[in-house]
Amino acid sequence: MDHESHHGHHDPHGASEHEASEAEASEAGASKHGASEHEGHDAHEGHSPEMFRDRFWLSFVLTVPVVFWSDHIQELLGYEAPIFSGSEWIAPVLGTFIFVYGGWVFLKGALHELKARLPGMMTLIALAITVAFVFSWVVQLGFIDASALWWELATLVAIMLLGHWIEMRSIDQAQGAMQELAKLLPDTATRITEAGEEKIPANELQDGDLVLVRPGESVPADGVVRRGSSKVDEAMITGESRPVKKEEGAEVIAGTLNGEGSLRVEVTGTGEDTKLSGIMRLVADAQKSKSRAQHLADRAARLLTGVALVSAVLTLAVWQLLGAPIDFSVVRMVTVLVIACPHALGLAVPLVVAISTTLGARNGLLVRDRRGLEEARDLDTVVFDKTGTLTLGEHRVVELTVAEGTEEDEALRIAAGVESESEHPIARGVVKTAEERGIDVPTPEGFRAMAGKGVAASVEGVDYQVGGPALLKDEDAQVPSSLRDAAEEAAGRGQAAIYLLRGGEVLAVFAIADAIRDESLEAVQALQERGIEVAMLTGDAQAVADAVAEELGIDTVFAEVLPDDKASKIRELQAQGKKVAMVGDGVNDAPALATADIGIAIGAGTDVAVEAGHIVLVRSDPRDIPRIVTLSRATYRKMLQNLWWAAGYNIVAIPLAAGALAAWGILLTPAVGAVLMSASTVIVAVNAQLLRRVEL
Repeated sequence: MDHESHHGHHDPHGASEHEASEAEASEAGASKHGASEHEGHDAHEGHSPEMFRDRFWLSFVLTVPVVFWSDHIQELLGYEAPIFSGSEWIAPVLGTFIFVYGGWVFLKGALHELKARLPGMMTLIALAITVAFVFSWVVQLGFIDASALWWELATLVAIMLLGHWIEMRSIDQAQGAMQELAKLLPDTATRITEAGEEKIPANELQDGDLVLVRPGESVPADGVVRRGSSKVDEAMITGESRPVKKEEGAEVIAGTLNGEGSLRVEVTGTGEDTKLSGIMRLVADAQKSKSRAQHLADRAARLLTGVALVSAVLTLAVWQLLGAPIDFSVVRMVTVLVIACPHALGLAVPLVVAISTTLGARNGLLVRDRRGLEEARDLDTVVFDKTGTLTLGEHRVVELTVAEGTEEDEALRIAAGVESESEHPIARGVVKTAEERGIDVPTPEGFRAMAGKGVAASVEGVDYQVGGPALLKDEDAQVPSSLRDAAEEAAGRGQAAIYLLRGGEVLAVFAIADAIRDESLEAVQALQERGIEVAMLTGDAQAVADAVAEELGIDTVFAEVLPDDKASKIRELQAQGKKVAMVGDGVNDAPALATADIGIAIGAGTDVAVEAGHIVLVRSDPRDIPRIVTLSRATYRKMLQNLWWAAGYNIVAIPLAAGALAAWGILLTPAVGAVLMSASTVIVAVNAQLLRRVEL
């Protein structure tokens, strides 16, 4: 393979511009309570934690006198409340206000559910408090001889409001990281014009503007560095823990934090077109998309709503048939309605979804489709596209052999100096390798290209040449056996071999190839440790593919595969009963990404690949694949735990609420039922929050 015959501009994969539309961070993780599958039907739609908080505190304050003047509580605690003119109306008046003011949110929610023909949590709560309210007024007006349920009604509403306040705060906390992302963008930017610097609102920036980003400032828009050098903290966007060096030509992302240097950046994306907005949109979409577990929770909640209604009616009927007082029977019915609310069930999955999606985003994993993350726990095969995924997609020196008396770093330094003015991709690979090793590349003099042979230049007063076999032949150079063997081995691996010459003497041979990412071996080993088979798919020659596979310890290799055949290779694996994930970054990977059970797109890849993937890796780091599996398994465990708790406790709670143990003196009041129901919701919320402790 001769050096100059490959002359041409290298076209690396550009950073993904798959970001668009506005990010509704405030909607992320919206909880679909009460088994609703009706589009936009949300039990808490338009509500906020502050609204529930305010209604709770006022209802709680008014509940205190209702409870204090309750005959039942006085008898139970053995005290007598003061009696004065009108004291008998304290409970009904305040109870009515609590029903209307505190209970209105539940009554309104029930109307929405009934209009959508999807009765759920709000319907059960509204039915319970309405029955208690109407029954209490019937008693208060003397139509039947029984005990009114004013204190039960008041405490029920107050506890329900408290439970919803706690729940809404939990959901808000789950969304918090995404809401914090929205705050990363600075309010103002320093634009550079012919007249000098001017401070303008960041939202007035346009593509093509030149902005100055001083040390410690946030980058106001996506762009390309035109002047300056600095390190930028991108952790909040990509999850990369170390600051990333930025020099002329490097891309910067809106919302990232500049380090000690000063940068002049040409704006390429503003507002909704920034990567930050795209990330927020993807996260919001993923949190709103329903997984199979969510559909299971919805069906369970619908079933539980039906069970609650039937159980409540049966409870009333059975106690009446047994000759119980009407007020006792109504209290049993109300308690059943309250305790069987599928509140925790409605929260069980959405809260886990919100937290897991946010956790993934903070670690550089963008979930575009919830089912992709959910199914990752069952993966048994991961297929990597080679170029740009396991490898950099750019040439590097992968092996260097020097003649006796020559130092490796010195040979690389000289070769990089000679090649530094060439635009050839192999030449750029030599220079990049030297820079990455921290070697100062010298400036050449008298650089010239020799068509079909290589290049020549003077470095520090000495003439050198770099090229392929044609250069050796032209110079009639004798190659030491150790260098000849190294060149032949490189050719056997499908790699290019170029030589460094001085006065006809061969000083070194460089094996040039698409360099394997430093992280790839660790990623492959981590997957194999989890019992997942790793395969590689590439259009490259078999020798090139085998060399990469051998270095990474990959057993299954599909080489010389045409772009149109990549998807068929995925189907072959699926036909063997395997759950397959495909990892790729190019346009020709899109069909395979869409065919695989889980498509994982490298974030620095093409728009088409990103659109086809279920999950996007922001950092383009293959080590994030095992993290996806870890997150998937942890998320599924939390979902199962929450579903079992949310649905399972009703097996005991409903019979207890109905009075199954009344013969032994064990009875639950509606207020106690509300406490238990709220407690189950809090337990589910706390358990979901524990997902944040998972180390990815």
